[in-house]
Amino acid sequence: MNDPVGSGLVATLPRPGGNVTGFTPAEFSIGGKMLEVLKDLTPSTARFGAMLDDTLTEQTGMWRTLEAVGPTIGAQVQQLSVRNPDEIEHAIAAFADNPNGGLIVFANRVTSVHRKQIIELAAKHRLPAIYSYRYFVTEGGLVSYGADLIGLYRRVASYVDRILKGEKPADLPVQQPTQYQLVINLKTAKTLGLTVPPTLLARADEVIE
Repeated sequence: MNDPVGSGLVATLPRPGGNVTGFTPAEFSIGGKMLEVLKDLTPSTARFGAMLDDTLTEQTGMWRTLEAVGPTIGAQVQQLSVRNPDEIEHAIAAFADNPNGGLIVFANRVTSVHRKQIIELAAKHRLPAIYSYRYFVTEGGLVSYGADLIGLYRRVASYVDRILKGEKPADLPVQQPTQYQLVINLKTAKTLGLTVPPTLLARADEVIE
């Protein structure tokens, strides 16, 4: 869960209270960072559609940071709220009606389950897209920027150990990611006619060829 405070699950991140603690896979600023990465990859792109679920507090928080960053880098941003496969197809097709656009896909239960559809539609409409996690890119997406999920789950084991030894969840702060991964699919970039800047390649944690 990206926003345990907004969801009412914990009181605060440093002092969760109650009987719940853990690790979050993202924090709000990731929205703006994803926009910056995609803009670096496609400097001429001016319009960006953020695919999200506006009923989720964490996704509206990410949207706010994305919305704040947009004007500072010359990017127009708009929400594409989707909750089922039909809405995904309609939202992407409508957004692609106007030229010079790119997609920012926030991971949630809808976009993750239907990622193959989103990746295929982005390719069909020739829309460069950035995703929250590596698994989107290994399945054909262009680029992802997000937490290292494997590393995050490894860190969870330390909390399991401490709680089993008697520590109270209320006293263990909810932790946010400390490591983020940039993954680029060069094959998809080539299909879209994109040349990945050397500076971005140098920053990448993984390049899929």
